[in-house]
Amino acid sequence: MTGHDVAVVGGGQAGLAIGRELARAGLSFVLLDAGPAVGHTWRERWTSLRLFTPARFAALPGLPFPAEPDSYPGKDQVADYLTAYAAAFDLAVRTSTPVSALTRAGAGFALATPGESVRARQVVVATGPFQRPVVPACAAGFASEVLQRHSSEYRDTVPFRGRRVLVVGGGNSGFQIAGELAADAAVGSVLLAVGTRNAVVPQRILGRDLFWWQVRTGLITAPATSLRGRWMRRGEGTVIGCPRRTLRCLGVGFRGRLTRAHGSTAVFAEGPPVEVDAVVWATGFRRDDTWIHIPDALRDGRLRHREGVTPVPGLYVLGLPWQRTAGSALLGFVGADATRLSRRVAARAGPAAG
Repeated sequence: MTGHDVAVVGGGQAGLAIGRELARAGLSFVLLDAGPAVGHTWRERWTSLRLFTPARFAALPGLPFPAEPDSYPGKDQVADYLTAYAAAFDLAVRTSTPVSALTRAGAGFALATPGESVRARQVVVATGPFQRPVVPACAAGFASEVLQRHSSEYRDTVPFRGRRVLVVGGGNSGFQIAGELAADAAVGSVLLAVGTRNAVVPQRILGRDLFWWQVRTGLITAPATSLRGRWMRRGEGTVIGCPRRTLRCLGVGFRGRLTRAHGSTAVFAEGPPVEVDAVVWATGFRRDDTWIHIPDALRDGRLRHREGVTPVPGLYVLGLPWQRTAGSALLGFVGADATRLSRRVAARAGPAAG
């Protein structure tokens, strides 16, 4: 059993950002990640995926993103950047080290991993919001011949060629995947089922990127509880740079919420049913906090917190959407939350830490 001032669960962008801050504070810490390599989660995403944020707004603290400032980095560039970040700040991430249980241990915590039990006085949960893919129950109604893939399994259009494809989900992933499928002439018809009221905003406004405006106006850094923060959170989500008219020009059809499936037939809240050969479920993810065995930290099975601080002294969370601001879960903005949280961690550790 090894002991540290801090254990960080998750070696992605949030974990690396706070790892750098903990190192600067002189704390003894360990970074634990379930993936086989730093950046693994990004490398596993679909081939054409690119950031919505330009490179100038896609860097963690202390290391600029190595790309043209106004370019939109691809997913492998992001993975390479995270790998380089860990190396630049000597952040030794323990990869292939999933944490199966977090429990109290005296005045601190114990983390069960395949190789050992890790002890720490404090713990930062930086596992992010994308853990368990969500697929609606109606998926079971489709016949076995209908190809079904969650967006986390989608890589490119090849398996869908010659098929009538239904994409379910009105967020960024749903719009992007529907557009990519429709742009491939070998793919059959493409239909997008949207059950949410997402605002669609352009990538560029008056010659400037959307995030330039959000940084300039302070919208991206406004606290969630502020007037600007509440305005940013209106509606059910935002789709960036992929308007419906563009998809319609590519031949994408639209339906309302998918309500039922039987055989190869999809039934919707709005519009007539259709026959499909394949479904892409761009229906998001659910956080998985079942490995946290500390009842005081949970409500309805979810880790509860206020701006990253849980009710359990010494237990924190980092990198969740709207944890503190609109940028809390974004690569280029999570660093601000990491810096803020690390100060609290260091203050609790006291002068004897390290």
